[in-house]
Amino acid sequence: MTIAYIGIGANLGDRHTQIDQALGNFAQHKYISLIETSNRFSTSPVGVLNQPNFINLVCSIKTSLSALQLLDVLMEIEQKLGRVREGKWGPRTIDLDLLSFGREVINGEKLTIPHPRLHERLFVLIPLLELNLDSFFPYTIKELNNFVNVITNQNISLIE
Repeated sequence: MTIAYIGIGANLGDRHTQIDQALGNFAQHKYISLIETSNRFSTSPVGVLNQPNFINLVCSIKTSLSALQLLDVLMEIEQKLGRVREGKWGPRTIDLDLLSFGREVINGEKLTIPHPRLHERLFVLIPLLELNLDSFFPYTIKELNNFVNVITNQNISLIE
Protein backbone atom coordinates (compact mmCIF):
# COMPACT_ATOMS: atom_id res chain seq x y z
CA MET A 1 0.00 0.00 0.00
CA THR A 2 1.23 3.46 -0.90
CA ILE A 3 0.32 6.72 0.81
CA ALA A 4 -0.57 9.48 -1.63
CA TYR A 5 -1.62 13.09 -1.17
CA ILE A 6 -4.32 14.62 -3.35
CA GLY A 7 -5.13 18.31 -3.73
CA ILE A 8 -8.84 19.04 -4.11
CA GLY A 9 -10.36 22.30 -5.30
CA ALA A 10 -13.69 23.62 -6.57
CA ASN A 11 -14.97 27.05 -7.54
CA LEU A 12 -18.21 26.37 -9.45
CA GLY A 13 -21.59 25.24 -8.17
CA ASP A 14 -21.98 23.93 -4.64
CA ARG A 15 -18.28 23.73 -3.89
CA HIS A 16 -18.58 21.97 -0.52
CA THR A 17 -20.91 19.31 -1.96
CA GLN A 18 -18.59 18.71 -4.92
CA ILE A 19 -15.66 18.22 -2.55
CA ASP A 20 -17.70 15.95 -0.27
CA GLN A 21 -18.70 13.85 -3.29
CA ALA A 22 -15.06 13.52 -4.40
CA LEU A 23 -14.06 12.41 -0.88
CA GLY A 24 -16.99 9.97 -0.88
CA ASN A 25 -15.70 8.47 -4.12
CA PHE A 26 -12.33 7.88 -2.48
CA ALA A 27 -13.92 6.30 0.59
CA GLN A 28 -16.03 3.95 -1.54
CA HIS A 29 -13.29 2.89 -3.97
CA LYS A 30 -12.18 -0.73 -3.75
CA TYR A 31 -8.46 0.10 -3.91
CA ILE A 32 -8.39 3.42 -2.02
CA SER A 33 -8.67 4.11 1.71
CA LEU A 34 -9.19 7.72 2.78
CA ILE A 35 -6.87 8.47 5.71
CA GLU A 36 -7.27 12.13 6.56
CA THR A 37 -8.34 15.50 5.20
CA SER A 38 -6.99 18.94 5.96
CA ASN A 39 -9.14 21.90 6.85
CA ARG A 40 -10.85 23.65 3.95
CA PHE A 41 -9.48 26.96 2.77
CA SER A 42 -10.98 29.76 0.69
CA THR A 43 -8.40 30.79 -1.87
CA SER A 44 -8.08 33.31 -4.64
CA PRO A 45 -7.63 31.94 -8.17
CA VAL A 46 -4.18 31.65 -9.71
CA GLY A 47 -3.44 32.19 -13.39
CA VAL A 48 -6.90 33.24 -14.59
CA LEU A 49 -7.95 35.80 -11.97
CA ASN A 50 -11.44 36.71 -13.24
CA GLN A 51 -13.30 33.77 -11.69
CA PRO A 52 -14.83 32.84 -8.32
CA ASN A 53 -12.67 31.94 -5.32
CA PHE A 54 -11.85 28.29 -4.73
CA ILE A 55 -12.32 26.03 -1.77
CA ASN A 56 -9.20 23.90 -1.43
CA LEU A 57 -7.98 21.11 0.81
CA VAL A 58 -5.61 18.17 0.72
CA CYS A 59 -6.36 14.58 1.64
CA SER A 60 -4.14 11.59 2.28
CA ILE A 61 -5.06 8.14 1.04
CA LYS A 62 -3.65 4.61 1.01
CA THR A 63 -3.87 2.72 -2.25
CA SER A 64 -2.73 -0.46 -3.93
CA LEU A 65 -3.05 1.23 -7.33
CA SER A 66 -0.04 2.44 -9.28
CA ALA A 67 0.42 6.20 -9.64
CA LEU A 68 -0.89 6.13 -13.22
CA GLN A 69 -3.88 4.00 -12.23
CA LEU A 70 -4.65 6.46 -9.42
CA LEU A 71 -4.40 9.37 -11.86
CA ASP A 72 -6.93 7.63 -14.10
CA VAL A 73 -9.29 7.20 -11.12
CA LEU A 74 -8.95 10.91 -10.27
CA MET A 75 -9.80 11.87 -13.85
CA GLU A 76 -12.81 9.51 -13.83
CA ILE A 77 -14.09 11.10 -10.59
CA GLU A 78 -13.64 14.59 -12.05
CA GLN A 79 -15.62 13.59 -15.13
CA LYS A 80 -18.33 11.93 -13.01
CA LEU A 81 -18.67 15.17 -11.01
CA GLY A 82 -19.07 17.33 -14.11
CA ARG A 83 -15.56 18.63 -14.67
CA VAL A 84 -15.21 20.27 -18.08
CA ARG A 85 -11.67 21.07 -19.19
CA GLU A 86 -11.79 24.49 -20.87
CA GLY A 87 -8.39 26.12 -20.88
CA LYS A 88 -5.65 26.08 -18.32
CA TRP A 89 -6.44 27.33 -14.77
CA GLY A 90 -10.06 28.14 -15.56
CA PRO A 91 -13.09 27.66 -13.30
CA ARG A 92 -14.11 24.10 -12.45
CA THR A 93 -16.63 22.09 -10.51
CA ILE A 94 -13.86 19.89 -9.13
CA ASP A 95 -10.10 19.59 -9.51
CA LEU A 96 -8.19 16.57 -8.21
CA ASP A 97 -4.40 16.79 -8.35
CA LEU A 98 -2.07 13.95 -7.42
CA LEU A 99 0.54 15.80 -5.37
CA SER A 100 2.71 12.89 -4.24
CA PHE A 101 2.77 9.12 -4.41
CA GLY A 102 4.85 7.60 -1.63
CA ARG A 103 8.38 8.79 -2.15
CA GLU A 104 8.28 8.21 -5.89
CA VAL A 105 9.66 10.72 -8.33
CA ILE A 106 7.97 10.43 -11.72
CA ASN A 107 8.72 12.53 -14.79
CA GLY A 108 6.44 11.10 -17.44
CA GLU A 109 4.36 12.51 -20.28
CA LYS A 110 1.10 11.96 -18.41
CA LEU A 111 2.26 12.45 -14.81
CA THR A 112 4.91 14.34 -12.85
CA ILE A 113 5.37 13.51 -9.15
CA PRO A 114 5.82 15.43 -6.91
CA HIS A 115 3.35 17.81 -8.55
CA PRO A 116 5.53 20.31 -10.45
CA ARG A 117 3.88 23.45 -9.03
CA LEU A 118 2.97 22.42 -5.48
CA HIS A 119 5.76 24.57 -4.04
CA GLU A 120 4.24 27.65 -5.72
CA ARG A 121 0.73 27.29 -4.34
CA LEU A 122 -0.24 28.25 -0.80
CA PHE A 123 -3.59 26.54 -1.35
CA VAL A 124 -1.66 23.27 -1.62
CA LEU A 125 1.25 23.93 0.74
CA ILE A 126 -0.72 25.02 3.80
CA PRO A 127 -3.19 22.10 3.84
CA LEU A 128 -0.41 19.68 2.92
CA LEU A 129 1.79 20.87 5.76
CA GLU A 130 -1.21 20.67 8.09
CA LEU A 131 -1.50 16.95 7.31
CA ASN A 132 2.13 15.92 7.21
CA LEU A 133 5.20 18.09 7.41
CA ASP A 134 7.76 15.28 7.62
CA SER A 135 7.04 12.09 5.80
CA PHE A 136 7.03 13.09 2.16
CA PHE A 137 7.70 16.79 1.81
CA PRO A 138 10.30 17.05 -0.96
CA TYR A 139 11.59 20.56 -0.21
CA THR A 140 13.82 21.86 2.53
CA ILE A 141 12.98 25.04 4.42
CA LYS A 142 15.83 26.76 2.56
CA GLU A 143 14.29 25.78 -0.78
CA LEU A 144 10.88 27.00 0.37
CA ASN A 145 12.36 30.38 1.22
CA ASN A 146 13.30 30.72 -2.45
CA PHE A 147 9.62 30.36 -3.36
CA VAL A 148 8.37 33.14 -1.07
CA ASN A 149 8.40 35.73 -3.86
CA VAL A 150 6.10 33.55 -5.93
CA ILE A 151 3.51 32.84 -3.25
CA THR A 152 3.33 36.00 -1.14
CA ASN A 153 0.66 37.59 -3.34
CA GLN A 154 -1.81 34.70 -2.97
CA ASN A 155 -4.79 35.05 -0.62
CA ILE A 156 -5.80 32.09 1.49
CA SER A 157 -8.05 31.88 4.56
CA LEU A 158 -9.29 29.03 6.71
CA ILE A 159 -12.99 28.19 6.39
CA GLU A 160 -14.46 27.51 9.81
